[in-house]
Amino acid sequence: MHHNPIMLLDELEDAALEKLPPRVMGRLESVEQRLAAYLAGNDTWASREMADFKGNICYFSMEFAIHESLPIYSGGLGVLAGDHLKSASDLGLPLIGIGLLYREGYFKQVIANNRQVPAWPATPLEQTPLRRLDVFVEVPHGHHTYRAQVWALKVGRVQLYLLDSDVEGNRPEHRNLSMQLYGGDSATRIQQEVLLGVGGVRALRALGVEPTVIHMNEGHAAFAVVERWREELLAGHRVEKAWQRVRAGCVFTTHTPVDAGHDRFNWDLKQEALEGLRESMKLPEGAIMDLGRIEKGNVNEPLCMTVLALRGSRSANGVAKLHGEVSRKMWQNLYPSLAEADVPIGSVTNGVHAPSWMSGKVQRLLDEASPRWREGADISLDAVPDEKLWEMRCSLRLNLVAWANRELGRDWLDPDALTIGFARRFAPYKRGNLIFSDPDRLEAILTRSPVQILFAGKAHPRDAAGQGILRDVLEWTRDERFRGRVVFLPDYDMALGRRLTQGVDVWLNTPRRPREASGTSGMKVPLNLGINCSILDGWWPEAFDGTNGWAIGDGGERPTVEEQDAVDAASLYEVLENHVVPEFYDRADGTVPTAWVRRMRRSLETCTQQFHTSRMVAEYARKYYTTS
Repeated sequence: MHHNPIMLLDELEDAALEKLPPRVMGRLESVEQRLAAYLAGNDTWASREMADFKGNICYFSMEFAIHESLPIYSGGLGVLAGDHLKSASDLGLPLIGIGLLYREGYFKQVIANNRQVPAWPATPLEQTPLRRLDVFVEVPHGHHTYRAQVWALKVGRVQLYLLDSDVEGNRPEHRNLSMQLYGGDSATRIQQEVLLGVGGVRALRALGVEPTVIHMNEGHAAFAVVERWREELLAGHRVEKAWQRVRAGCVFTTHTPVDAGHDRFNWDLKQEALEGLRESMKLPEGAIMDLGRIEKGNVNEPLCMTVLALRGSRSANGVAKLHGEVSRKMWQNLYPSLAEADVPIGSVTNGVHAPSWMSGKVQRLLDEASPRWREGADISLDAVPDEKLWEMRCSLRLNLVAWANRELGRDWLDPDALTIGFARRFAPYKRGNLIFSDPDRLEAILTRSPVQILFAGKAHPRDAAGQGILRDVLEWTRDERFRGRVVFLPDYDMALGRRLTQGVDVWLNTPRRPREASGTSGMKVPLNLGINCSILDGWWPEAFDGTNGWAIGDGGERPTVEEQDAVDAASLYEVLENHVVPEFYDRADGTVPTAWVRRMRRSLETCTQQFHTSRMVAEYARKYYTTS
């Protein structure tokens, strides 16, 4: 049931509910009381630090990962958006989320004959906490329009609104826009992005919300600036003045240094989707296309949603310091008069919402050891004995291994063995199969002292290269040298992500630098006394200090992909052989690996607050939301 409480209650007979023991009802009442107190609290960070700010921050995103029972997310972008909303709620920030409701969500992954098979089951919306509002908006498609309905979801103090085009009276092609996240072709994608951007602004108007700031989380939402431009023109402002007013109210976050990750649409697709809107704005042909072109007037250049968002925003940022540098270099040709260092793209390093990803056991430990950690205070584990920390780490690993063995249908995994996790989207640059570069050397690493690796992750159904890497990993799990030591856990989602990041000892990350924008999955592991072993890419160059994890490679970039992969694979093996495995099994007193526990401490102490979404959202508020 994907931990869906509404579905669970619907399935239970009244007699079963009546038999619930008092301790269960007591826990439920405690949760209810704590939630009521949380929602009633008005002494928040925003009430203290943003007392003069009056308005609404409207956060647009193609996907939101709030909980696994509402599968309207695919991976890191959605998890980041969901955690952004949760920390905005914790901080008391006047923020509203805007997204799309996907009835079939992102695909469920079925493994059959060593291949990924996508399945698209519909979500029973009546068994979710979503509320259908009697609010409809007209969304343009060419010279016609269709209707979209608005649903509401409360995320703590924050409201999330989701648009749904599966409305009676709409044509099938429009109703299908609310079926699948990242499904269909480019024509579907641009129409979904019109629904999000144009429809999202219109939904806010229908709800009586005046957006003080529109935050576009990735280029998918960039059509919001076109709709805002239309509104300003309709209000009587001249073209340039109207555009300046739009820019003054928008900020933009770019999430990918990979060129293919930036949506581009040709003339025909733009015409089909937005020609009627352009005509209503009385703009010349090509005006909207030119906003998304680096070279205005170049009829051979498609509309790039990232360019549109950069042009339409007063501020822009990448999601790590390194990603900010890469983004300035990537988009310098959009600012030909500026030096690379002066390109107006800053950085706000991502974070994760610690209470959503940290084990309850660790939370209770921190409540005792560092009582003000939930308020953002520095964490110290100095008062916690090594034995207690190691016992907790072993307990978390045991929970994961016991669950995984049940899922695998056999006791393959060892609860006492060093457990490494690798779970993420199987995009080619993430190099999910890099560790198999030298199978014989890997076999020696896994068998000399007991080591096991747990893999999970999905490849997009249209990503042939990513599916090839996933298939390669699946085939290695069946190799006799690795059977039972390397396993794959299917259908990676928030629930599996929590299990893995709470249970593994080491989180392995092997992107081809500098293509990892941030990599938030690794931020969850230190919250649970786990340790990162990663290429110096994304967030890790900001976090790694030599005492809190391991770095793979030297941070350099080789001239060819083959050279880079060879150097990084060699470094990965050397780190595992000479550092990770020996340190885990170095137990001078026979019980506790003292050096390992010291690294565990440093991992949690140095990463938890720095890479928390509360720090991230507060930084957005100071640098982008309240500063024009």
